[in-house]
Amino acid sequence: MSQNNIKSVKASEIDLKERVVTINRVAKVVKGGRRFSFSAIVVVGDGNGVVGYGLGKANEVTDAITKGIDDAKKNLMKVPVLNGTVPHDAIGKYGGGFVLVKPAAPGTGVIAGGAMRAVFESAGVKDVLAKSKGSSNPHNVVKATINALSRMRDAYTVAQHRGITLNKVFNG
Repeated sequence: MSQNNIKSVKASEIDLKERVVTINRVAKVVKGGRRFSFSAIVVVGDGNGVVGYGLGKANEVTDAITKGIDDAKKNLMKVPVLNGTVPHDAIGKYGGGFVLVKPAAPGTGVIAGGAMRAVFESAGVKDVLAKSKGSSNPHNVVKATINALSRMRDAYTVAQHRGITLNKVFNG
């Protein structure tokens, strides 16, 4: 799994919008009864190719979301978005989560499940076809989607990496 094309981004330089993917309530049984705690998965992005995810845990929902946003801002990366869609097909895996991502024609919209939809909309992808296979656990689906997006390379990057012209990438 090559992760060499992940470009980290400074959170202070861009205007980020956050989306809460899921909030989970967990209970710890103590002598006096149950003690509840919350975990929140949050996806942040600028809607222009920058996206990140984070997990926050706290005794209150708002604190968990705030911690999740702070964690997500530490894990930002740049993904290629061409004409509102992804450059090519990609498969992302994380744990039991497995996602298939395909580019779509303009006007298609985001055809993706809940956890994937939050990642694509935060990244600024307007048209995409995506299918989640395997685990439907939001943690794994979000991380697998981020993994698929991190594998994306646009033609300009490929040309630079190979040391050839952009025209030669398409025409061989």
